[in-house]
Amino acid sequence: MQPLKLIALDPDDIAVVSTHLQDAVVKVADIVWLPSEKRLVLGLNRFDWEACGCEDPCYKRRRTALRFDRVNSLRCRNMRPADRDAVLNLLAVEFAESDVPSGIVTLIFSGGAALRLEVECLECELADLGPTWDAKARPVHEVDSISPRG
Repeated sequence: MQPLKLIALDPDDIAVVSTHLQDAVVKVADIVWLPSEKRLVLGLNRFDWEACGCEDPCYKRRRTALRFDRVNSLRCRNMRPADRDAVLNLLAVEFAESDVPSGIVTLIFSGGAALRLEVECLECELADLGPTWDAKARPVHEVDSISPRG
């Protein structure tokens, strides 16, 4: 697979970025907030869902950078910046416009962790940084069971 390089400037674009980042893992130490530059950068290990289409189980990951510009503030929930070796599993990236073009970007992680970015406008870039490597398994999510009504 060719390395990805995506730009997100609107909610439709960020939905595509979110799809490619589902089940990416990131160490807290690899989340870099640069308030003087109004920038947030994450170094992630992205699960390559496109590579799963082959007959042979060929699970792959790839080092990827995710950058947000024009970030006015950053808040975190259920994560401790001091716990630098903690690994977070990214589930989704969402954007909600508030006062166009500004809005809120939310990075949602498993276990209830989240990053909330207040942005002047949506400016996001995803860029793969190198080749893929073999992953041991495909990410699996538990599905809530719904009991039938009696």
